Amino acid sequence: MTASTETDLLAGVPDRLFIGGSWVHGSTGKTFDVIDPATGTVIKSIADATPEDGMRALDAAVAVADEWAATAPRQRGEILRGAFDLLQQRRDDMALLMTLEMGKPLAEAQGEVTYGGEFLRWFSEEAVRISGRYGSNPEGTGQMVVSQRPVGPCYLITPWNFPLAMATRKIAPALAAGCTVVVKPAALTPLTTLFITRLLEEAGLPAGVVNVVTSSQSRAISEPIIADPRLRKLSFTGSTPVGRTLMKQAADNVLRTSMELGGNAPFVVFGDADLDKAVDGAMAAKFRNIGQACTAANRFIVHSSVAKDFADRLAAKVDSLRVGRGTEEGVGIGPLIDDKAVDKADELVQDAVSRGATLVAGGKRIEGPGSFYEPTVVSNVPFDSEILREEIFGPVVSIVQFDDEDEAVRLANDTEYGLVSYVFTESLARGQRMIQKLDTGMMGLNVGVISNAAAPFGGVKQSGLGREGGAEGIHEYLSTKYTLIPNS
Repeated sequence: MTASTETDLLAGVPDRLFIGGSWVHGSTGKTFDVIDPATGTVIKSIADATPEDGMRALDAAVAVADEWAATAPRQRGEILRGAFDLLQQRRDDMALLMTLEMGKPLAEAQGEVTYGGEFLRWFSEEAVRISGRYGSNPEGTGQMVVSQRPVGPCYLITPWNFPLAMATRKIAPALAAGCTVVVKPAALTPLTTLFITRLLEEAGLPAGVVNVVTSSQSRAISEPIIADPRLRKLSFTGSTPVGRTLMKQAADNVLRTSMELGGNAPFVVFGDADLDKAVDGAMAAKFRNIGQACTAANRFIVHSSVAKDFADRLAAKVDSLRVGRGTEEGVGIGPLIDDKAVDKADELVQDAVSRGATLVAGGKRIEGPGSFYEPTVVSNVPFDSEILREEIFGPVVSIVQFDDEDEAVRLANDTEYGLVSYVFTESLARGQRMIQKLDTGMMGLNVGVISNAAAPFGGVKQSGLGREGGAEGIHEYLSTKYTLIPNS
């Protein structure tokens, strides 16, 4: 299908809330602006929901919860598959929309359409595979039946950095499991969620099963929804501090929670690594999505024997990256999401340099319009630098050195986070040891991108609870019920 022009595409994206199967204005009629981070200009104004609107959305989800739970799994799956097919037909439009509201280069946006769409296809297939078990109890006095049932109405809070994939990674398993949902997308990138919701509507989704509230008042919207005893599940992707707050709120009603929180991923390069492979992996692990990913490599821990060679090779690749608006041909680095993100990246780089780090490439903001920062490589970073403690969320590589395997493990695990790690070594035995020793929920061995709809995504420690994707993902939206049937 031919891609729309920017103007036509934006005109066709809904600007209202989606509640009970209808596109409606917020109760106050107020709107907020969505900004193109590459230009700083307003691309669309959309409905700004109030807490009352949020409760209307929950009412709608609750009203059809039993009916949707009773819908045949095959029918639920067919609707998800239909949405997947519609997304493929509109993939160019979806990619352009993400580039406009988030800033990522078009090629990467196309990649997200593929990745995000796979959650619709994967869970359309998982809907018909929900299973239980049956068997005699150990005493032989009865039969045990273990079954799965939908957990109930869910509240899904999605982040701004992967607006399609993070929406489908939550919505698809919830619907496949038989749950109804209220979705609150990030205020910075809400248009993608509105677009995919329209496709779900076109695919035949019944009214009230998915409800979307866009709002500039995240906390005000979320608190009453989470406090309502009719809600049974909360799923959030975002920062660890916000996740902790939401978990405290969820505790009052003992809500099922899934939390995909912050990361501080180590990227470990051993002396025997294939450096060409390691550099290519580093480019993917760091600069995908302009470094604005919880899976982005944050701390490059490189053996002293290859540290300089690795830094030089990486800097050469970084220097060749073209910075600009994501819609422009050949752009590899788009804008950061806003000026605050630029300020943070610059502060972390300047802190490291002031402590003695070596600036190998980049290292400064790019004057506007737009929120741009040079792709940057900093080597010989002192261990007390803030850049090794905080999630950078920008196009910045920070390199430290190590001398032996035990030191590499200690440095990699020296963080409160535990989402993902990357290891480059030609030794299979060492790779297997790293799988056991690194405290992360995921690991890439000689690869820089690991995300896949068929794989369980999630972390340990302060990086969250639960898993999304894979066979495990649908179980986050199911509760287990045990029934004993006596033999006589």
